[in-house]
Amino acid sequence: MRGPTLSDLLACLELTPRGRNRFAVPNLPIDYHRVFGGQLLAQAIVAAAASDSDKTVKSLHVTFPREGDRDATTEISVARVHSGRTFSSRQVSISQGDTPILVGTALLHRGEPGPDYQSIERATAGPDEATPIDLPLIPWETRVAGGVDLESRGAEPGELELWMRAPEAPAEPVVQQALLAHATDLTLIGTAMRPMPGLSQADSPERVQTAVVSHSLWFHRDVALRDWLCLQQESPVTAGTRGFGRGDAVAESGRAVASFSQESLIRPLG
Repeated sequence: MRGPTLSDLLACLELTPRGRNRFAVPNLPIDYHRVFGGQLLAQAIVAAAASDSDKTVKSLHVTFPREGDRDATTEISVARVHSGRTFSSRQVSISQGDTPILVGTALLHRGEPGPDYQSIERATAGPDEATPIDLPLIPWETRVAGGVDLESRGAEPGELELWMRAPEAPAEPVVQQALLAHATDLTLIGTAMRPMPGLSQADSPERVQTAVVSHSLWFHRDVALRDWLCLQQESPVTAGTRGFGRGDAVAESGRAVASFSQESLIRPLG
């Protein structure tokens, strides 16, 4: 698959007004007919953040009712559910014509001092010990720990540690959040398929049908993707053709900045 550049992805975050609380956005120029779900997650965060300049997005919970067409016009609408002094809620919908391709809810919060605690531990292998990997849909440096190959068809633990950094990315907080959201959508299906003997993400779509059904993100602290960040992922269960994966985004310092989860369709064919 031909991957986008960082400039391509940043261009997708530009919102063009199309009426009250409605915007047009471009799609990534990739050589695949679908719209990548990570693009939609990133756009939903930017649109929600634009609706309340006093707060930042702290969580996003979405479903993907239908797949998007890369060549179709894509629009975002944002509905104000609640605007409080410290918290706001927004409904976000991304559609192509009359077809919704993302629907979800975003929670925004004004920064407040408070307790600071975590039990999440950083991956044991640091970025210097990880192996460079080419992930075309992520246009920045990525490295995988432990020699994991998501295209291997051997039955392995449903785990993945993926290091990444984007030193050239803009420092704006909402852009950093959007870029991280984009990246969290890519490898959870492959992680969920690791325990399946004889199958891997390399078999999609010929031998297995895959798609993301729902995705959630929680932002705990400021995202600094200009420095090394590890997506520590696991898939504890797959049942009824539905894969489940979750992960934490942890800085090299050990500070957890975000968590995410995903439900996916994994349907063997034939």
